[in-house]
Amino acid sequence: MSLKDQIEARRTFAIISHPDAGKTTLTEKLLLFGGAIRTAGAVKAKKATRHATSDFMEIEKQRGISVATSVMGFLYEDKQINILDTPGHADFCEDTFRTLTAVDSAIMVLDSTKGVEKQTYKLFEVCRLRNMPVLTFINKLDREGKSPFELLDEIEEKLQLELCPLTWPIGMGKAFKGVYNLMTNELILFKPHAKQDHFESVAISDLSDPRLDAQLGHLAATLREEVEIVRELYPPLSKEAYLSGHLSPVCFGSALTNFGVKELLDIFVDVAPAPRSRETDLGEQKPEGSEFSGFIFKIHANMDPKHRNRMAFLRVCSGIFDRTKRYYHVRQQKNLRFSNPTAFMAQEKTIIDEAFPGDIVGLYDTGNLQIGDALTEGSKFMFKGIPSFSPEIFKLMVNLAPMKSKQLNKGIQQLCEEGVSQVFKKVSDHQMIVGTVGALQFEVIAYRLTNEYGAECRFESLPYMKACWISSEDPDLLKSFVSRRMSQVAKDSSGHYVYLSETQWSLDRERKENPGITFSFTSEG
Repeated sequence: MSLKDQIEARRTFAIISHPDAGKTTLTEKLLLFGGAIRTAGAVKAKKATRHATSDFMEIEKQRGISVATSVMGFLYEDKQINILDTPGHADFCEDTFRTLTAVDSAIMVLDSTKGVEKQTYKLFEVCRLRNMPVLTFINKLDREGKSPFELLDEIEEKLQLELCPLTWPIGMGKAFKGVYNLMTNELILFKPHAKQDHFESVAISDLSDPRLDAQLGHLAATLREEVEIVRELYPPLSKEAYLSGHLSPVCFGSALTNFGVKELLDIFVDVAPAPRSRETDLGEQKPEGSEFSGFIFKIHANMDPKHRNRMAFLRVCSGIFDRTKRYYHVRQQKNLRFSNPTAFMAQEKTIIDEAFPGDIVGLYDTGNLQIGDALTEGSKFMFKGIPSFSPEIFKLMVNLAPMKSKQLNKGIQQLCEEGVSQVFKKVSDHQMIVGTVGALQFEVIAYRLTNEYGAECRFESLPYMKACWISSEDPDLLKSFVSRRMSQVAKDSSGHYVYLSETQWSLDRERKENPGITFSFTSEG
């Protein structure tokens, strides 16, 4: 296959949702229909054999497919499907935001009983900022929930998004009979309590066909009326509007019972975009370019604690990744070679010789790579849009085992390199401060420091509410500010100065009184 054919054959996407909307279940069922796993529940069952009751990482794996194996790939109808798992918990939203930089589209899962929830809204806004195509799957139709029209109205109102239903539900909850595929004019019948990978379908091109009454009884009249309203109210599918992020196709189903998942997968493969161009500081990088390029969007320390290995996840953006070649690390300005690049097929990791735009490659790393790093064949550019966010919760890290200080320092450094938390060292007394966007992360950090590095610590609350990176074109001005505000200034892991503010009022005052100092809430350096 040519490079162009390889690009066209790839679909790289993320599934976004509020916790408990069914993201994990849908991800597993897509793997099931794609042939990547043989039985529903296989992914969870495999994890359950690893004996971990209070392991927070295992808890996260039970909530999603896996924190460590965040990439799942499989072949479906000659297409390479790459799913990037995103943490559903709001405390890990920064990791999710970065993961969304590595995909070309998203599937948004909504719980039919709850509609658009807070985390769904946040994640959709990230997609909107990137004009990312989003396909909507309304889940849990086998439960009593909001009416389809009520759900569509809520999505349009809250997300300001034009919708195009491609399947339409017949009944809901105990009365749920199936869906009508508006694209193929097929009636797909639902059988309760029957988890299966194939559901009976009946081709009915004309809704006045008496076979509809025979199959649905009194619900046939309701379906005819609702389909007529749908075709009047909602626009036909415009692939251009979908690809620009202005219109979302909508499918209905029940991931738990497998119903509607195959239809969703078929529609997704048909309409979702192949790998797209990426912005760099030197312009647009097109996937069909002959020179390889890619960026690191995620790092995971100790994927296998027995071997202390660290894996960086690379999104291939252009050209062909070749295992035998050395690549230029733009930030460090040196060439690196990766002997065992890995691809993910469901839970299995395999060594690969080549990878193409849209593919996600796992690179075993000794500490050279950081989130946002670019690898090229020699070109000196960086990819845009992979920032570090300002934390909102800050705690002082207290070492409970001074003899293990080396392990503690190494552990906190490596865990913070994963990108879900940040470490700062106070200028005044060099005490370590950890900042996160969610409280749960402190529990995860403490547990992993103990179990993966043999270090012990506790966290003490601090009064800070925001971290601002500070800089100035006048070095003396910056030095003077740091000297005057030493108790509230720290350095991040890259050595950049950070001002820790206790209140919004004090931050506003400092910005007003120091016009020569630039205060920034994100750091891309």
